[in-house]
Order: sequence, then structure tokens, then C-alpha cells
Amino acid sequence: MVTQVQIIQWIQVFASVIEHHKEELTELDAAIGDADHGINMDRGFKKVSNLLPSFVDKDISTIFRTVSMTLISSVGGASGPLYGTWFLRASSATAGKKELTEEDMLKFLQSGLDGVIERGKAQLGDKTMLDVLSPAVVAFEQAVNEGMGTVEALRVAVSAAEQGLQETIPMVAKKGRASYLGDRSVGHQDPGGTSAYFMLRSLLKVVDSQKKGGRG
Repeated sequence: MVTQVQIIQWIQVFASVIEHHKEELTELDAAIGDADHGINMDRGFKKVSNLLPSFVDKDISTIFRTVSMTLISSVGGASGPLYGTWFLRASSATAGKKELTEEDMLKFLQSGLDGVIERGKAQLGDKTMLDVLSPAVVAFEQAVNEGMGTVEALRVAVSAAEQGLQETIPMVAKKGRASYLGDRSVGHQDPGGTSAYFMLRSLLKVVDSQKKGGRG
């Protein structure tokens, strides 16, 4: 089970990771985009962090919806709408819940992915966050179907996400500002894919630490 408390901790950890890697994300974006991904994400998640105390008595769906609205209103470029949609769909998939089973986790991860696909109109191989999120969700689903628990399934998913991220480097970008570069986008890691990997890795870190502490 992933609890409401762990979800709040995950958002806190992800916000901290974004702050720590802000310059790295911006440098990645400078190579193929608008040089603002790290700055925009950090601004949005700082605002989310300020709301964390108000999440204590809220269910998971309400938390996700609040994160979504905050990101949409404060993160510029494509990232705000994409991450906002991801959390909004996750909110719909977790209505009324204060803890999530493996099946609930799969539902919210899949719903978030579906939202990103519909909003961004990207396909696998376009060098976007989809190339990280999609293999992660596929791997998580397969792991759950094989009977793995949440931590083990997340570990498999994060490994797939990391591989997907590395595979964005030789891709030619086909969406957004990066697509204007054509072949010159080859050799650069996708910034949106990088932040998506950080998001999933942060979730694993929180859930895994709880298990090691004897509480998960």
C-alpha cells in the first residue's frame, strides 16, 4: 500500500530534486529548447511545496488535483500543461482514496500517461517525456501482473524509465521547439524526459524508504 502520507512525502522529495537539478534541466533545455525547463519546474514546485501543510487532511485525489491546478497556473511552456494534465488524470483515477494498492497505482500511472499522450499529441520516439513515462508504465503493469509488490514493481518501472531516458539521446526531436533543430537535436537528452524520470525515481525513493523502515 502507498499511503496518503507517502504521496505528500513524494511530492516534497520531487520538489527538492527539481530544485537540486534546476540548472541541469535548464542546460539540457538550452541545447534543444527554450532554456527554461528547470526554472519553470522549480517555480511551479516551489508553489506546490508551499501548499504541502494544507494537504495533511486531504485524500490523494484532492492532493493530485491541487498539484495539477498549481502547476498549470505557474509553470510555463509545455511543461505546465503536460504535468498538470498528468496529475489531473491521476486525481480522477484515485477519487476518494487515502491509500493505494498495486492496482490503484497502475491505474493512476496509466491515467497520467494517457493524459500526457492526449495533451501532447506525441508518439514514442518523438524525444519527449512520453519516451520515459510509457516504458515505465508498461514495466510496472507487467511487474504487477507477475505478482510483484509496489516497491518491486516501481523499481522495475524506474529502471525502464532510466533506459527510456538514455534512449532519447540519439533520437531526432519531433515535437516542440526541439523539433525545429531536426538532426541537430541528436545527441542531447530530453529535458522533459529527465524531469519525468526524476518524478518516478522520487516516488520509488519514498516508498522504498518506508519499506526499509518497516512501515511498508
